[in-house]
Amino acid sequence: MIEVLVVDDDVRVARVNAAYVEKVPGFHVAGEAHSAAEALAGLETPPRPDLVLMDHYLPDGTGLEVVQEMRRRGHQTDVIMVTAARDVSTVQAAMRHGALQYLVKPFAFAGLRAKLEAYADLRRTLDGGGEAEQAEVDRIFGALSAPADPQLPKGHSPTTAELVRQSLMNADGPLSAQEIAERTGVSRQTAQRYLKLLERTGRATLTLKYGDAGRPEHRYVWATRA
Repeated sequence: MIEVLVVDDDVRVARVNAAYVEKVPGFHVAGEAHSAAEALAGLETPPRPDLVLMDHYLPDGTGLEVVQEMRRRGHQTDVIMVTAARDVSTVQAAMRHGALQYLVKPFAFAGLRAKLEAYADLRRTLDGGGEAEQAEVDRIFGALSAPADPQLPKGHSPTTAELVRQSLMNADGPLSAQEIAERTGVSRQTAQRYLKLLERTGRATLTLKYGDAGRPEHRYVWATRA
């Protein structure tokens, strides 16, 4: 099993990401951390992680500072940045500090799964040892260039899908397309399209709210709460 340390300042987000990791065969969550200090401590706590999913914005530092300190202490643990930080300077610094990949929030499960599966394939290749011809070297360096979310139909954005999904997951009860639109900043029509997709795939449940007159209002709830 590949042991993973999930680092995120938001406890709920860390929990969701950890649940994502556990759904990918061959991966196990070694622990969760919500600060730079907890992340560094987690590297020393058995089972020691093989991979860190590293948030950048932490209450007592940044993810890149944690990576720097990891390397200073001699930890060669692999790192995939998982963060909302999307400025080019941060992305460039992550590359220079040895992050294998950079996943921008918000993202869908399939996006993270593709990165993890590519990472597992990379480990299998590297564990084989020996020498590599140019073609093999090229494959190793390109191993983590995972494709876009394969589960979304053509014309659907993984970012928008994740925004709608998170809104439903964090809601206290059923939401209408208009309420989702207001929470995510997309149009009501776009919200309705993604809600219908979530319903078709079984991740959201449709409920009807009847008023005094007219057609009932369509409202949606995350399937685990239905």
